[in-house]
Amino acid sequence: MRKCIQSWLSKAALLAATLLLASCAAPDVTHYAKVQPKLDLVTYFSGTTDAWGMFQQRNGEVTKRFHVEIIGTQKDGKLILDEHFVYDDGTKQQRIWTLVKSADGLWHGTAADVVGEAIGQVSGNTLHWQYTLLLPVDNDSYQMRFDDWMYLMDDQSMMNRASMSKFGIEFGQVTLFFKKRGG
Repeated sequence: MRKCIQSWLSKAALLAATLLLASCAAPDVTHYAKVQPKLDLVTYFSGTTDAWGMFQQRNGEVTKRFHVEIIGTQKDGKLILDEHFVYDDGTKQQRIWTLVKSADGLWHGTAADVVGEAIGQVSGNTLHWQYTLLLPVDNDSYQMRFDDWMYLMDDQSMMNRASMSKFGIEFGQVTLFFKKRGG
């Protein structure tokens, strides 16, 4: 009987912990459906956009800052984002995203250093997308899961906050500010 009660208590504690964690989950992107201005990825990213960002470890320490120039073009129904990064240590990196909007309204993205496919949804002023990125560290690379939220502030400005994790453990966050050129 004692083992039965202990087993039941263990299961109840696990259920309670699961419910507590679920209550801390991020809102669904549709929560932002009525927020203006409405984000149109193709309109916002067509042309040249600058972004400034930083990476913070989970303790809050900023370990890397960067600038990225993004050149957005449309080709054959795809949005191509050619990103050129310059980091505070002088290193450079390029990432070329190919984004396609499917019939169900979801965005699908690929890039050379993305494992599989990024999947995202736009609602109101917000894009929420998730993907696994091969993150270079020293002479190695690690598969890191990104939970990425972008918020259009006005026609020219967007904020971005991404949580970076592996095995469900957050390692840090990336924060960016985007500004359209010529606006």
